[in-house]
Amino acid sequence: MPIGSCNLICEGTGNDMEFISTRDKSKRVTAAQAIVQGISEEGGLFVPEKFPQISAEQLDKLAGMAYPQRAEYILSEFLTDFTRAELYECVNGAYNERTFDTRYIAPTVKLSDTTYLLELWHGPTAAFKDMALQLLPRLMSTSAKKVADGKKIVILVATSGDTGKAALEGFKDVENTEIIVFYPEKGVSPMQKLQMVSQEGGNVHVCGIDGNFDDAQSGVKQIFTGSMKNQLAQKGMMYSSANSINWGRLAPQIVYYFSAYCDLLNNEEIALGDKVNFVVPTGNFGNILAAYYAKKMGLPVGKLICASNSNRVLTDFFKTGSYDRNRDFHVTKSPSMDILISSNLERLLFDLYECDDKAVAALMEQLKNEGNYTVSQAVKAKADEFFWGGCCSDKETADELKDCFDRYGYLMDTHTAVALKVYRDYVKESGDSTKTVIASTANPYKFSGAVLSAVRGQDVKADSDFELVDMLEQATKCPVPENLASLRSKAARFTDSCAKDGLESYVKGILGL
Repeated sequence: MPIGSCNLICEGTGNDMEFISTRDKSKRVTAAQAIVQGISEEGGLFVPEKFPQISAEQLDKLAGMAYPQRAEYILSEFLTDFTRAELYECVNGAYNERTFDTRYIAPTVKLSDTTYLLELWHGPTAAFKDMALQLLPRLMSTSAKKVADGKKIVILVATSGDTGKAALEGFKDVENTEIIVFYPEKGVSPMQKLQMVSQEGGNVHVCGIDGNFDDAQSGVKQIFTGSMKNQLAQKGMMYSSANSINWGRLAPQIVYYFSAYCDLLNNEEIALGDKVNFVVPTGNFGNILAAYYAKKMGLPVGKLICASNSNRVLTDFFKTGSYDRNRDFHVTKSPSMDILISSNLERLLFDLYECDDKAVAALMEQLKNEGNYTVSQAVKAKADEFFWGGCCSDKETADELKDCFDRYGYLMDTHTAVALKVYRDYVKESGDSTKTVIASTANPYKFSGAVLSAVRGQDVKADSDFELVDMLEQATKCPVPENLASLRSKAARFTDSCAKDGLESYVKGILGL
């Protein structure tokens, strides 16, 4: 039987998939509407009314496919208002060797007898966000033709580093779209910032904010649910999102967990039906939620290990059942996880509360007003069944990164190192020897300073980030990806900044409202 009982409570009729809001399940939309709209009008997140089941026979069939075909197969179960021809065009336009530096798209690499790395950073921006954000613009354009009535779609993005560049790259010069990205000025790596502020494209805008990612994310959400959308409609425009609050961003991430399992089958590392654990470094909870949804669909998954840095709000939630963002915010060496408001946790709560939208809405209102909430004991017990949470400090991250490079000759970024350290803590506590796949979320050269300091075992300073890149390449003999090396010759196009409460004014200025 599928995990959770939401499959039964929210079961729809017929083959067409509809999506409902986590805060008001009477709101029902098609996949195209969910993608174009981004979030529900009352602030809830769209989730599928049911989860299709992938049998062992289907999984075996998937193993014989290339990545694009796996993606088309899985996504067709959710995007039922897309024709096969439309889905084929979207998927094959996104996942190909012109865009990714390997025909495997997201290869699974063996680290040890029980540990594997799912490399999600072979796309144009060298981060896992490419796996979804190369596809989302194509899904968005196709959806807009169905439901947007010719309106220009304004994409608003809050980023902790990687989503911004991946969204900018994916949406640049896409017809009838405008994209505005907000990033914390002191919360991204120099390479991440340069990738964003040098972005090409006539429809792109980038703005730093005097605050952290949570401030950016909250500001964007307020714009979505505020009155400004009426002004937008009068100008023939509408908002949407490229963050993982958008179902079109989250759905493609389900695919690579199925793909990793298929890779292990093909390499005879596991037998069909064997369970596999997944470890995911996460801040906004979207990446690990996709693994949970894969499990709900029938993928043989054991434990889902949620890895955090010093901003351990998710770790504390899984250990205590209480979510509390009223705490110090830490700027770490794994900045893409520097988050205290994990938006996608709302989708998990909706599932664990058996689709009780009123309960979820009450929890989200309490989080907004008081900054915390505590789930019921029954929900805590369900979460414990599926998840284990752990965290580590910057020093532990650096030590793990160095140990991995010294022992295996494998160079990883700081976020992946967090995941590896948390995984070792999990094994030590549980004794679980299940074969485990770690989501490797970024190329190490995106965080050259932190990675070089870890490899050398001491802090390293340089006059520029590219000097650090050269030093890291010299020290490790690992090649620099061309898409990062080419940034040397690019100048900043965007120098805009605003206060954390100034996002709406900035958007109005850009759009002429």
